[in-house]
Amino acid sequence: MSKLKEFADLFITFAKIGGFTFGGGYAMLPILQREVVENKHWATEEELMDYYAIGQCTPGIIAVNTATFIGYRKDGIPGGVVATAGMVAPSIVIITIIAAFINSFSDNLIVQHALAGVRVCVCVLVLSAIMKLAKKSLIDAATYAIFGAVLLLSLFTGVSAFVWVILAGVAGIVIKRLTEYRKQSPQA
Repeated sequence: MSKLKEFADLFITFAKIGGFTFGGGYAMLPILQREVVENKHWATEEELMDYYAIGQCTPGIIAVNTATFIGYRKDGIPGGVVATAGMVAPSIVIITIIAAFINSFSDNLIVQHALAGVRVCVCVLVLSAIMKLAKKSLIDAATYAIFGAVLLLSLFTGVSAFVWVILAGVAGIVIKRLTEYRKQSPQA
């Protein structure tokens, strides 16, 4: 496949994801899994989770950051630029059209009801993605403990998700090191 075709495929794939993702970065996760992992094989589920976690911790929009990471992994800097452009192009077009007509239909009950239905659908898609990721991520007592702690603390505190991701990463490192140390130390 020529580079031009590769870039076109990258752009179109991320334009599809960007154009059909309603509800922000979390809602795009199931579509990313299907397109990037299952259909295109540009990343594994584990890599996608890593890109997604890093995308959440870095400044900017999760969807754009994740697209940039995947594009960069596939085709270096040009791939990152093309994937990012593909991800944002539909939003730019759609937002421009909506902005031109927002005052005409924002009070329309049909539009309000349609958006309420879309929000519910996004919740289901996010829950589905969480369940798929949990099957790959929750593999032992340590990962269940980190999951439980972060879930409870994030529900009952106003601390930024960035902090939880960093602390979970540190906890993963510490737990892994302690486990390795226990395996290597002689039994007394």
